[in-house]
Amino acid sequence: METRRLGRTGRDVGVVGLGAWQLGADWGSVDESDALAVLRTAVEGGVTFIDTADVYGDGRSERLVGQVLKEHDALTVATKMGRRVEQVPANYNLEAFRAWNDRSRANLGVDTIDLVQLHCPPTPVYSTDAVFDALDELVAEGRIASYGVSVETCAEALTAIARPNVASVQIILNAFRLKPLDEVLPAAREAGVGIIARVPLASGLLSGKYDENTVFGADDHRTYNRHGESFDVGETFSGVDFGTGLEAVRRLMPWLPAGATMAQFALRWILDQSGVTVVIPGARNPGQVAGNLAAAELSPLSTDQLAAVQQTYDDLIRPQIHGRW
Repeated sequence: METRRLGRTGRDVGVVGLGAWQLGADWGSVDESDALAVLRTAVEGGVTFIDTADVYGDGRSERLVGQVLKEHDALTVATKMGRRVEQVPANYNLEAFRAWNDRSRANLGVDTIDLVQLHCPPTPVYSTDAVFDALDELVAEGRIASYGVSVETCAEALTAIARPNVASVQIILNAFRLKPLDEVLPAAREAGVGIIARVPLASGLLSGKYDENTVFGADDHRTYNRHGESFDVGETFSGVDFGTGLEAVRRLMPWLPAGATMAQFALRWILDQSGVTVVIPGARNPGQVAGNLAAAELSPLSTDQLAAVQQTYDDLIRPQIHGRW
């Protein structure tokens, strides 16, 4: 698999990684044997970057990743912290960071975590010097090798990129979320900051497998957070109305490369954007892992295919969401 430098971490990672949210919670039930099969299939297929968080299943995802980390060398594991407490800036301090980090290191079974990201904290946190001084202290103490941020908005991303020791920015980027192309990706390239593209399939909308009759389980955020009831609505279907998303997918279907799936087309589109380091699709079974990995083998999309994504966005998606994040 092609590798790219993950910003200021100094590490090279495969361009298709694995997001491990669904192995913890919020996507319906995934039993432990299936979760471990997903992780092992990913690593054996060439994945070298896995992204998790302390809040996914209240540590379950981290613990599962930790089991596989014991079995394989040369993996880069990123976790996130901060969403297990009330979302007020005062909770983001060195004492809390040390406690959160202790828990994540225990879950992952490591002394030093490769990359720790603030997990979509309150916006004022990005402008608070003491927060980043505390993160620098975690590096100095050997608890973490590098740190980054996971953001909701492009404005937050730009504030973080300006910080001298931020190694990476994780942001929603997909064929339904083009705003980061305007300023965030150019700024990251200029600063040498890595870009981790999350929600790459718009919560499965860009898999092409859903229609108006699709029903998600009660314990799936695509049911209970469709209007932002539990967390930022942008994390569910990228904030796009479900029906509009279906229409957009149908418009893109004729542009798929021969033999490729809609999901592979969507992942390839992300990899073709200058400045992207790694994309982190999730998977609930080994077959989905294999399908995602195949996107890295596709040829870059043509000018016409890229234009089709842009036109579909402009016609259907931009009016709904471009100004929101």
